[in-house]
Amino acid sequence: MPKLKVTQIRSTIGGISAHRETLRSLGLKRIGHVVVKEDRPEIRGMVKAVRHLVTVEEVD
Repeated sequence: MPKLKVTQIRSTIGGISAHRETLRSLGLKRIGHVVVKEDRPEIRGMVKAVRHLVTVEEVD
């Protein structure tokens, strides 16, 4: 199954609490932190909600 490499590129300071919680659910804790997640609809939805705070790459 393909995987997504998600990197946090912007801070959550001054942001909506739901965005902070979404980043925490993805496993991101700070700027520059990278996690690799399975490419599932749930993960895609979370990434879409915080797309202005992260970058996403597909990896195998």
